[in-house]
Amino acid sequence: MSGPQASVRDALTHASRAVLPESTQANPRLRQVIADRREIAAMTRDRVSSPITAFKFYALTTPGKLVVIMIVMTLACVLTGWYSSSTLNTRSQTLESLIDRSEPLAESAEVLYSSLSVADAAANSAFISGGRESPELRRVYADAIASAGVALIASTDGGGATSTSTAAALSVRTDLETMAVQIPTYTGVIETARTNNRLGNPVGSAYLVQASTLMQDEILPAAQRIYDSRSAAISEPQRTLTVPPWGVYVALFGTIFMLLACGRYIAHRTRRHFNVGLVLAGIALGVGTVWLLMAGLMSVAAANTAKSSGAEPLHELTTMRILTQQARSVETLGLIRRSDPGTGDRNFQAAIEQIRGKTAALLAEHPNEPGLHDPLLRVQDSITQWERAHSEVSSRLAAGDFTAARALTIGVGSISTATGYNEVDADLLGAIESTRSTFRNSIHNAQRLLGYTGTGIGWLCVAAALASIGGLIPRIREYR
Repeated sequence: MSGPQASVRDALTHASRAVLPESTQANPRLRQVIADRREIAAMTRDRVSSPITAFKFYALTTPGKLVVIMIVMTLACVLTGWYSSSTLNTRSQTLESLIDRSEPLAESAEVLYSSLSVADAAANSAFISGGRESPELRRVYADAIASAGVALIASTDGGGATSTSTAAALSVRTDLETMAVQIPTYTGVIETARTNNRLGNPVGSAYLVQASTLMQDEILPAAQRIYDSRSAAISEPQRTLTVPPWGVYVALFGTIFMLLACGRYIAHRTRRHFNVGLVLAGIALGVGTVWLLMAGLMSVAAANTAKSSGAEPLHELTTMRILTQQARSVETLGLIRRSDPGTGDRNFQAAIEQIRGKTAALLAEHPNEPGLHDPLLRVQDSITQWERAHSEVSSRLAAGDFTAARALTIGVGSISTATGYNEVDADLLGAIESTRSTFRNSIHNAQRLLGYTGTGIGWLCVAAALASIGGLIPRIREYR
């Protein structure tokens, strides 16, 4: 080796000790090489002493970028799976709660409200018959009171737990306490009225009016508030369940977009068009997205059916049945008081018009549902018959023919208010049962569709994360 070359080698070897022959100190090129060597040595010392600096340096290299991409993709897949599973399982649990808890409580409140109205109407009708009432009316009254008692116990399950606020829960509890106190009072006054009626004491009618006033002014309003609260516990979750889980869709599509961008970067850096791990991850996320699209949309459709063909008409039908009981109570009370039928007729006609209007609206909204359409058509015919018989009763009562008016009120002929009332009530009850069945079946179908979707998509996202790791690790090892 020549003299100058040996000098350069010694200078580079001993750069850190600044040992330079005098002949090379004047060489600018050599000085630059030595400066670069010292800078590299300093950077190496900095990286060794600072892990953050070392990580920043490594992250700027190609294998470092691949490691960062692998970590980001893994976290994206895992977080997407967790979010999707949590959201969909929550929706499924809400649907299950609607079937197992909220709907039975709403049904108990409806039975409570309707049974009390039936009991009041039956008690009034039994009183009209004079003396000892018929066994049929006595049975109807006893069954209605018994059903109301059972429904009251069922309605206390959870107190106001299904309500949306503490104030609503407190209101429900107060109404339940009111009914628990007032219903025995009502039945006691009815028994007093019945006893006096059997003995022929005129004061019996006063006791009956007192009992009916207690029912109409205190007990039934409390029952209606309970029913409204229980119905709200069904309608409020449905507003959420009828909207697709857009957040889950965004998370899945965002993760798929990140996966495609990752695959494009790998193809550009490695000149390989396909990465088996990333392809498998894409397939897993694609299957999860298709699964969600099918199950989610079908579940939303079932929830919409439960709302439009179940909960909403069920509330209207329940209101119609209550109006039917109120119209019957007004009709029989007017006969008991033997007063001018003017005020009673106006109240009766107002209730009938509301029933007729709600019937026409439901027929227009649900023309292709036999379980709802056919009973409502019969309700229209029965209302017309009942209204015609009521007009005849009012005419006889205005003429002072109480005996004929009573016969038309509690009789069983074709021109009888009792017949018209019974037919309207029976048809409404059939429509209510059909609508409730539609609601429960639709909610059950929605819950069944989402039952395994959340868990399935969660595991598919975990599989996508593992596939991404398996596809990127071999590419990272190539740089060793």
